[in-house]
Amino acid sequence: MRWTADGTHQVTCIFEAACFHQAIKPVCRCGHASTFNPHGLWWLFQQRHWDDRFAEARSHFWCRVCGIRTRKKVMCAKIETDKPSAVDVILPWPDEREWKRAVRRFRA
Repeated sequence: MRWTADGTHQVTCIFEAACFHQAIKPVCRCGHASTFNPHGLWWLFQQRHWDDRFAEARSHFWCRVCGIRTRKKVMCAKIETDKPSAVDVILPWPDEREWKRAVRRFRA
């Protein structure tokens, strides 16, 4: 986690976004974006042993709009955080025991 000059935290990975209850928003160069619930997304990355830092996680998100247009996979340009909403893509959450164990490690 990084801290900005004004003393607020800046989320740098999917797990931190889940801890602070911020939705994950991959954004394409074309401007198309989707929002994901961070808890389920973090659990998916954990199960597949993927690095959940935003810079590395970008390679796992593809723009469907650009993909249809160009017939190639187009990686997202950046990953942002956003407020959770009702239209977020929701993936299966981790069981409570796993989530609490991860949060305990984060706080230590």
